[in-house]
Amino acid sequence: MIVPLLALVAVLLTVEGIRKLKRHSGSSRPPLPPGPKPIPFLGNVLELNTDAPYRTYAEWSRIYAGDMLYTRILNQEIIVLNSQEVAVELLEKRSGKYSDRPLLAIADLFGCEWASVFANYGPRFRQHRSLYHQFFRASAALSYRPRQLQTAYEMLTHILDDPTHYAEHFDTFATSVVMSATYGCDINEGETLGRSLKRAADIFCRFGTPELAALCAAFPFLKKLPAWFPFMGWKSEAAECRKLANVGRDGSYLWAWKQVDKGTARPSMVVNAIIRYRLDDDSKDPQLVQAIKDSAATLYAASVETTSSILVVFVYLMMLHPEVQVRAQAEIDHVVGTQRLPDFGDRPALSYVDAVLRETLRCHPVLPLGVPHATSEDDIYGSYHIPKGKAIAHNEVKYPNPTAFLPERFLQSDGTLNDDNLPWIFGFGRRICPGRHLADASLWCAMVSILAVFTIEKTEGSEEVKWAKGLTCHPLPFPCKFVPRCEDKNGQRIASLIYATRVES
Repeated sequence: MIVPLLALVAVLLTVEGIRKLKRHSGSSRPPLPPGPKPIPFLGNVLELNTDAPYRTYAEWSRIYAGDMLYTRILNQEIIVLNSQEVAVELLEKRSGKYSDRPLLAIADLFGCEWASVFANYGPRFRQHRSLYHQFFRASAALSYRPRQLQTAYEMLTHILDDPTHYAEHFDTFATSVVMSATYGCDINEGETLGRSLKRAADIFCRFGTPELAALCAAFPFLKKLPAWFPFMGWKSEAAECRKLANVGRDGSYLWAWKQVDKGTARPSMVVNAIIRYRLDDDSKDPQLVQAIKDSAATLYAASVETTSSILVVFVYLMMLHPEVQVRAQAEIDHVVGTQRLPDFGDRPALSYVDAVLRETLRCHPVLPLGVPHATSEDDIYGSYHIPKGKAIAHNEVKYPNPTAFLPERFLQSDGTLNDDNLPWIFGFGRRICPGRHLADASLWCAMVSILAVFTIEKTEGSEEVKWAKGLTCHPLPFPCKFVPRCEDKNGQRIASLIYATRVES
């Protein structure tokens, strides 16, 4: 679920889950994993970097070497896993025990308690996953590729016309792709509703942290204090998030339903579900309608937030590593030529570009702490009781010199991709991201299109990069230059490339 010395993906276990583990029968039960000694009630909260908690977990992981780290923040107990092997063993092979979610004490304040990502493992969760599987499994995701390419090419013209606001163009690209795939509308038709969900996601990612949730769980009366009370200013943001989330979720579904009713709907997750289940304005299955609303809005908000953030990370890394750009562009020129833009048919031959994508995701994962898991029953792993978690992206054993940006780590000696496709980047087990195939394709076509057309360079102020705080961590928009690679600097060459590619496709 990003700029650390050791990028972590920590998974939390509810207090109830740990207590069940501690009640394991027999006096010789295994201990909890090693970690910093907690003080009464507060645990290790005073040692935590609340702006970037993953940095603290990274430091603790180095001090208490091993596959697992135990810590406690107020009454929230946490296990961090330091190897992919342990994470796979627990979260994949034992996913039946590790697919639940802890109660997020602030979800209702932010109006996000309906989101699929927070659903407990049960009938509602499985219903959402069934909907996702129908419309976003690997084979189904192929149908969205023409729209992804078209939108990526349009993004190039926007960057050429207004390179200063490149981050906004990334938002537009991500919004357009996901809005089309989820609701069947383009960004102009659904801009207001889409922006509502995106704005809600932005607010929640900044304020809805596990630390705030742990604080409200430990002191429930905080949820009842007004926004004007000292240190409660975040409640105004929470109220705005709740309003935006509800408007976007219900309004987007209603828009899609009206298009079906008028006979003008375009294929999408919501439209296809309405048609398949024959839902009308007086549906006799309100639970199904609610499931469609909730699952679609969750996918939309999460996809737009992460896709646009990752593209900003990509620009940041390309600016810092011109040698990587040169090699990737040489590969594109060799495989694609200079008379058209890349498309998905070129992807198998563009191994280095794929390696750049993987290394971007590994080097600065935009969700360093992921989303908490919870055990649904007692478990033991090795010599320890298991709460659970994962800490993988900057594991020095698997990725030597982990802070360096080296796409070559994903290539074999013959230049082809190795089998490390970062299986953890989209989560594990039954909680794996349902939109991962759509997200991967969107990121690839955006990155390869940018590399084909522009060289990203430093400019005045490029060194002054600030990073977002909260659940996500990525560079805030920073100054840089997008220099057209073609000889025609006025954009006519780029326009002709886009036209030629569309004609050929």
